[in-house]
Amino acid sequence: RIKQAAQYLLQQERERQRFGPIPEEFAPRTMDEGYAVQEALAGLLADTKGPVVGYKIALTSRVVQEMVGMSEPAAGVVFANTAHQSPASVDRDGYMHLAIECEIAARLGTDLPPDGAPYDRSSVGNAVEFVATAFELTDDRYGDVSQAKEDKWTGLAANLFNAGMVLGSEVKDWQSVDLGAVRGRVTINGELVGEGRGSDVLGHPFEALAWLANTLAKRGTGIRSGMTVITGSMVTPKSLDAGDSAVFVVDQLGEVVLDVS
Repeated sequence: RIKQAAQYLLQQERERQRFGPIPEEFAPRTMDEGYAVQEALAGLLADTKGPVVGYKIALTSRVVQEMVGMSEPAAGVVFANTAHQSPASVDRDGYMHLAIECEIAARLGTDLPPDGAPYDRSSVGNAVEFVATAFELTDDRYGDVSQAKEDKWTGLAANLFNAGMVLGSEVKDWQSVDLGAVRGRVTINGELVGEGRGSDVLGHPFEALAWLANTLAKRGTGIRSGMTVITGSMVTPKSLDAGDSAVFVVDQLGEVVLDVS
């Protein structure tokens, strides 16, 4: 059932179909099954998207969790061929519904293995080599957003529609920055469209990182040195179209820039 579900999602993505429910006979029925399908799908996508180089954390807001019928955050993976360095440019034709989420990313300098759990904000911080301002790229393929709650395990299985990330400059002396207090501002074509604080992500971006490390540990997996984690959006998602230019600036961390052609 897990393999069938992964193959079904792979075919949907490659044929650029609107997201629809997986046939009931092999659809994921629990969170664990959703993650199992996601892992199988990641293996199938590696041929074209490259290896997994990091993770995304979604649903860090209680309001958004309730919208999709979840009681905790969720995690997806990021592939090498979809990871970009700012300033970046992407082709709008490569996506069905391109949007950005505005985040703080953390690159690990040491492993966070499963046998080190439970982790907290301090212990995961000890493993962070640098942080950066970041965009998550998403490609929301829902034909009807009302599906999100009904098909929550399938959305999880579909890797939460991650389409990549864009990283700003490395900030290696992040220890001098209060990451919970920093303010971020996003503009599209020069117009301010959203603001947020680091505390909007589970109270602190490293709280989200600790949640991920502990969640993966329960599945017998860790976060490896060299991987990048985008910790959750400080601002509501913003759709982008051809010709748009988005800039996200975070106090003391710099900016990330994305142009859409």
